[in-house]
Amino acid sequence: MRDFDAIAVGQRVILGEADALRTLSDDLGETFTKAVETIFNAKGRVVCTGMGKSGHVARKIAATLASTGTSAMFVHPAEASHGDLGMIGPDDVVLALSKSGAGRELSDTLAYAKRFSIPLIAMTAVADSQLGRAADTLLLLPDAPEATAEVSAPTTSTTLQIALGDALAVALLERRGFTASDFRVFHPGGKLGAMLSTVGDLMHGERELPLTPAATTMRDALLVMSEKRFGAVGVLDEAGRLIGLITDGDLRRHMDGLLDHRADEVMTRAPLTIAPHALAAEALKIMNERRITVLFVVEGDRPVGILHVHDLLRAGVI
Repeated sequence: MRDFDAIAVGQRVILGEADALRTLSDDLGETFTKAVETIFNAKGRVVCTGMGKSGHVARKIAATLASTGTSAMFVHPAEASHGDLGMIGPDDVVLALSKSGAGRELSDTLAYAKRFSIPLIAMTAVADSQLGRAADTLLLLPDAPEATAEVSAPTTSTTLQIALGDALAVALLERRGFTASDFRVFHPGGKLGAMLSTVGDLMHGERELPLTPAATTMRDALLVMSEKRFGAVGVLDEAGRLIGLITDGDLRRHMDGLLDHRADEVMTRAPLTIAPHALAAEALKIMNERRITVLFVVEGDRPVGILHVHDLLRAGVI
């Protein structure tokens, strides 16, 4: 049995595909801009299609586009020939994938797009192919060798397709000014949905706030701190603005004669706060960087809520 080095094979594949990706990046030109603008200006959806491994990639591109604000769907070319062509409307754009550009399964879809003047964007490695010639916009892939040169199974070519699809999706995302808040609409569940929740979604409301006036005694401030169980108490000025925060650390620093002090003598001034519209991920970042467990939520310097690290944990942000 010949010697076999799995790591060497893996490195060869990855480096070969990386070289192909660099070539793809270097060759990106005006046709990419045209593809982005064609999709951006379309009133309908992006209909992604492809056969075999290209079909799997087309389905992935459709999902990525849809999740980043570009209406998209996948239509299988064989099913299209048996009635699903009716799913493609005159306001749509067809994005067809095929490395060779010669897949006969795409023929009916290409003819349909031409008949009804539906813009066709082709992603192929062969410009002078059935798909390449039919395209209104040609996204030409480098004709790089597959990682399995002897077998020629789709490897490098599908990596290039995925990368070019991602490039389209991100370019369209930025072209639209798509924000994290928009993204959350399409990702309400799971870890990603939790990270994109707002502080206002997770915070405790005004009825649960541990607050005390600046002139109150520390005896009374401790009672509030114990009752609310957040390990902290906010200190308010006469106008109801949050001017300070008392935590366990402040108590330890003023242990001698603690009960003889007022709240504003013990508090840490100008505490860190966060707005209710901020993302939960931002709150988590602040807590991690500053090593704190609680944040008051304010609007116009007035506290409207409180967020504890346990709230982030329960929501799945951590």
